[in-house]
Amino acid sequence: MTDEYLTIAAPSQGLYREKGSRFIAFAHPVVAENDIKQILHELKRKYHDARHICYAFRLGAAGDVHRAVDDGEPSGTAGKPILGQLLSNNITNVAVFVVRYFGGVKLGVSGLINAYRAATADALANTEIIAAEDCARFTVLFDYAQINSVMQTLKDEQASIETQNFDLNCSIQLHIRKSKAETLKNKLKNKGLMVFD
Repeated sequence: MTDEYLTIAAPSQGLYREKGSRFIAFAHPVVAENDIKQILHELKRKYHDARHICYAFRLGAAGDVHRAVDDGEPSGTAGKPILGQLLSNNITNVAVFVVRYFGGVKLGVSGLINAYRAATADALANTEIIAAEDCARFTVLFDYAQINSVMQTLKDEQASIETQNFDLNCSIQLHIRKSKAETLKNKLKNKGLMVFD
């Protein structure tokens, strides 16, 4: 199992026009389904006059959490082609939403599939695909007297500190590549420290 995956660096936008219909695609880096719900809510508010807002997403380092939503378009003509672009680019922790404004002429099944695929491809072409690390996050509690030992262990294992509190009782919130997480946890526990996920 690898702890590296491909995702997008930043939100981006794409556009495809066909027979008067406009397909505006929005690609977003996301880490949880709540992120997706929030973005969808914002798009529905901003584009309240659009006929459809179809989308697809992949979550997790392996991309094993995924969904495709047609939002009233014929089954398989919108969400699947969007998801297909995420799969063909091998990216995850990404959601793409396509806002459709109907132009008065029906495009047919193959026309819709092509339009949603093309809009998504345009949005993805307008952002950078980057490698990201799948990280584990946890908190370490320790006495101030142990600070040098803890900091050296974190440095040796290449852990990244997110927040720290050095008082009589100290705590550090950190993240580390998932493949190294168990080794670090065991080293810290062997020093008599408390480790919480």
